[in-house]
Amino acid sequence: MKFRYVTPKEIMWGTVAVLVGAAVNLAGDRLMGVSLELFYGVQTFNPMWIVTLFLIPFFAGIAVSLVFGLGGKILAYFAPLVVRIPEYIILYGDRHSLPDGVVLLPLGYWILIVIIAVEAAAIGGVTGEIVNKKVYGRSDKSKYHKRYQKKQSNSSEKA
Repeated sequence: MKFRYVTPKEIMWGTVAVLVGAAVNLAGDRLMGVSLELFYGVQTFNPMWIVTLFLIPFFAGIAVSLVFGLGGKILAYFAPLVVRIPEYIILYGDRHSLPDGVVLLPLGYWILIVIIAVEAAAIGGVTGEIVNKKVYGRSDKSKYHKRYQKKQSNSSEKA
């Protein structure tokens, strides 16, 4: 397997892309007013919670891919992690000041929610690459391996 040297410019753009995705994710969380780390009982699972869990990371993944370009689908995994991990740590340290009836999710349940958010961001990353037209489009036939290039038959000349 051949490894490619990653340039400092790519590292910088990757960092910027992940931070933009994290900013989109954090802004969406604040806009919705939902904290995925807290459990209020059955009323926790309302439409705003679902939007915060699925759509906000999806848009963050799109933002990462639009900023970075090809390879953004890989970096899109990190944007929700940059937001969710510090939020849980802050709430864990401040869990004694939570209102009555509110519980911080146990670590196992929280990890399941983070996995769903990360996968939604990954789908957004792939969507962002498609929108960016850097990948998954129609390729020129001459770029294919010669084994897979279809040769034109001379059937029109025979007729």
